[in-house]
Amino acid sequence: MDRRRFLTLAASALAAPGVIGRANASPVAGQSLPIPQILDVTGSADAALEAIQGTTAFVEGGAARTMGYSQPYLGPVLRMRRGEIARPVVRNRLDSPVTAHWHGAHVPGAVDGGPQLAIASGGTWAPELEIDQPAATLWYHSHIHGQTGRQIYHGLAGMMIVEDPGVENPGLPSEWGVDDIPVIIQDRRFGRGGELAYDLDMPTVMHGFQGDTILVNGAVQPNASVARGLVRLRLLNGSNARIYTLKFEDGRGFHQIASDGGFLPAPVARDSLVLAPAERAEIVLDLSDGATARMVSLPDANSPMEGMMGGGGMMQRMMGGMDRTDPEAVTDEGAFAVLSLTPDRPAPASQALPRVLAGGPAPTTAEPVRRRRIDLQMGPMAMRGAGNPLAINGQSYDMGRIDFETRRGEVELWEVSSDMMAHPFHMHGTAFTVLSRNGRSVPFEQLGAKDILLVDGKAEILVEFRKPADRAAPYMFHCHILEHEDGGMMGQFTVA
Repeated sequence: MDRRRFLTLAASALAAPGVIGRANASPVAGQSLPIPQILDVTGSADAALEAIQGTTAFVEGGAARTMGYSQPYLGPVLRMRRGEIARPVVRNRLDSPVTAHWHGAHVPGAVDGGPQLAIASGGTWAPELEIDQPAATLWYHSHIHGQTGRQIYHGLAGMMIVEDPGVENPGLPSEWGVDDIPVIIQDRRFGRGGELAYDLDMPTVMHGFQGDTILVNGAVQPNASVARGLVRLRLLNGSNARIYTLKFEDGRGFHQIASDGGFLPAPVARDSLVLAPAERAEIVLDLSDGATARMVSLPDANSPMEGMMGGGGMMQRMMGGMDRTDPEAVTDEGAFAVLSLTPDRPAPASQALPRVLAGGPAPTTAEPVRRRRIDLQMGPMAMRGAGNPLAINGQSYDMGRIDFETRRGEVELWEVSSDMMAHPFHMHGTAFTVLSRNGRSVPFEQLGAKDILLVDGKAEILVEFRKPADRAAPYMFHCHILEHEDGGMMGQFTVA
């Protein structure tokens, strides 16, 4: 399929009846931030996690049919400890298959929760996860190929925390729900009756599905009652496609203390933070002045049309307005509200931001045994080789195909390139060290260990494979814009 054919399909999609604009129902904003309960899954054989159908009222006068793990929407925070065995018991009470993928966990492919490990309706899966990685904020979600976007959008996701009992960082905020706050950020669209709207067409598949209403932990632009002092936010971008540029409306700065793989070597001062889909970051901000701080985000400018049209043109303007929608702006620069933090609770004693952080992952420095090229492709570039507008290295995902094989203990250098727009690239089963972006070296101290990297152009990453994955349950690598992943921008590999 050539470029002209692709443009014809894209233009015809603009008239498709499934395109949804701004929500018709009124969101219930300003509720108290829900703090999910912690479910300890280490040292237990009966930590049940049930995929269920639910009903959730996100908007006034309406309710949405949702899905969740052991609750109507989202799931509890799973807590695991390094050096122990985690034993979650996943039961599927839904009418369709699901999985539970432990995103960011360094576990063998046989218990990773990828597409091959589907749990049938009425089925139960009881994996044993040997936890051997630094303390970190992770997450879990369903990973059924072709349905990942829909299932996560309706709620099949939750946060995970790995703790390391052998490491201490005295002074860091640690009181759950008071100064240690989980923040799962998602954007959603709603119909007239308050139902979740998830209708795909060419623009939403190519751009990724976005919404005009921001949820945090399942509540619309909520307010968190927190400690008057240092507050730690465990940030997770749980959106299908939206990239957030997070900052505070009053201009206050903060320190990033962790990324996907765990603690950074030392706190990094920032005044904003870009968080792509599935990325995690932990930040600490000082609210000892007692003033309410509102977190906002700049609009997401990532679009495939700029890459295809060369930065302009009628088609870009038309599709740019149809395939995306932003929440209502609250600042002159177009930023929208995410979360308010009201410091009206006493601060715990002995708070202090450490100068260095203990227990973080070390960078991968070994000499790579081979180099691989990973091209994330879409539009005419992908269709030349795959016959599908979404592909990697000219091939759309095939569950029966192993794209490459490697061995435990080997280190490889991957050159990952993006086509037409920025793509959040994810690898299962391990973390990687970012060497460069578009030819510029990246200090490990700035990003730390990653399992998600927003690739806009080219990036070089160094990865070591430590856990096994066979042909029956291989690891995935894919774009984490969920509509791209479902559409074929995914591959799989084994580790012998």
